[in-house]
Amino acid sequence: MNKFTNNVLLGTTGALMMSILTGCEAPQEEQKNRFLVIEQQANGKYIVVEEMPTDGPSRAIIREKDAQGNTVERFMNEAEMKALAEQEYQKVQNGTSETLRENSGGAGMGLAGTILAVAAGSLMGNMIGNALMNNKNFSKNSARSNKSAYSRSAAGKASRAGSSKKSFFGGGSKSSSSSKSGGFFGG
Repeated sequence: MNKFTNNVLLGTTGALMMSILTGCEAPQEEQKNRFLVIEQQANGKYIVVEEMPTDGPSRAIIREKDAQGNTVERFMNEAEMKALAEQEYQKVQNGTSETLRENSGGAGMGLAGTILAVAAGSLMGNMIGNALMNNKNFSKNSARSNKSAYSRSAAGKASRAGSSKKSFFGGGSKSSSSSKSGGFFGG
């Protein structure tokens, strides 16, 4: 190889390594355990009304109506949530899950679908959670099933963070030619 080719190869390799080291790869949502309050709607479907990250295991309070129309609450631990999420994920695999249906009919899904939609990453791992969220219908149904303030604030933070990140070369969506930026090449 000639000197020019060596320099190009070295520069490309160096740029690639710097982009990896500085975190320019696709952002990954850190999956945390969740504490959920899930409420049954008049149509029998469920939505998340409260959601909080937790350092402890994932868990949920399920609010449902009894035969007399009174609201009753029951506790669901992480093992129970994971079992329901895994059952619904099997339906995703064979194409029968309501989480994948287009326009699943307003807000809410069945209990297992709601749990999978909101906590797939924390219950089943980031790879499964990310793969599911890449499905357009799953993503829409997940948003329709999660009415918690935490979900709305997390979505807002993600869009704001994404709009102001600087690229590897120093440019960002908010930079202009007259402003200085701090990219690797000082651009």
